[in-house]
Amino acid sequence: MTINQHQTILEARRREFGAFLRSRREKLMPASVGLPEGFRRRTPGLRREEVALLAGVGATWYTWLEQGRDVRASAEVLSALADALRLDPAERRHLFTLSDRPSAEIPSRGPEEVSESLRRMLASLTGQPAYVLGRRWDVLAWNAAAVALFGDYGLLQGDARNSVHRVFTDPAHRELLVDWEIVAANSLAMFRAESARYAGDPDFERLIATLTQASPEFRAWWPKQEVLRPLAGHKRLRHPQGGLMTFEYTALAVIDRPDMKLVVYTPLDEDGTGEKLKALLSHNAKI
Repeated sequence: MTINQHQTILEARRREFGAFLRSRREKLMPASVGLPEGFRRRTPGLRREEVALLAGVGATWYTWLEQGRDVRASAEVLSALADALRLDPAERRHLFTLSDRPSAEIPSRGPEEVSESLRRMLASLTGQPAYVLGRRWDVLAWNAAAVALFGDYGLLQGDARNSVHRVFTDPAHRELLVDWEIVAANSLAMFRAESARYAGDPDFERLIATLTQASPEFRAWWPKQEVLRPLAGHKRLRHPQGGLMTFEYTALAVIDRPDMKLVVYTPLDEDGTGEKLKALLSHNAKI
């Protein structure tokens, strides 16, 4: 890409950024942000000066942003503009994307609910063990194939249903994982990377403290600060009834729940995994 082409792209992004700001400003009524209506409003929505006041920035500088001039807003200023313009999460992400800044989304808190549509998808995966992980890697929902392979999550309570806790503290689950040390180390590194935005959160801190006390491996590895992006790959399991089985696993983002992921295990041909899984499902169905 030439310098001129790069400059053209930057100019187009600045114009789009300014147009988006203007469109959100024109949608807001003064009363909705606690400002008086006033008289002789010749344009829809808020005035530029009013948005600048709400965001705590200079009116001239804000005008330059809307005009697509070569000025750059910090992440803090973008957050202030998003708050002033009452942007929803999707609009906030769009604002940061247009400005080439990482989105400053506020981490979610409180109970996590798995939608009915996602539960129906889980149930439809009759030949693929699958479950939904929450922000702390708690298993929130699962299908019958996951029960056949990993055991009944419904019998687990509290931290015992957390996937990291299970890897490091459940002897039966450890025995199930043929390559336990590799799986555990990678899982820990991915968990650290994904939980960074929750640093200091009491629920995370309590889980980490519990695992530090309960598992010598966790206690030794956690201080190493290893991080990995989410991986897909193969996982070998030695099931007490099914024997050696090999799966390909993939973690899929849940679009409307950014802190959730759908983890799906697809049986591979090697080790007769597909037939063994069918036998396990048939056995469970008769119980």
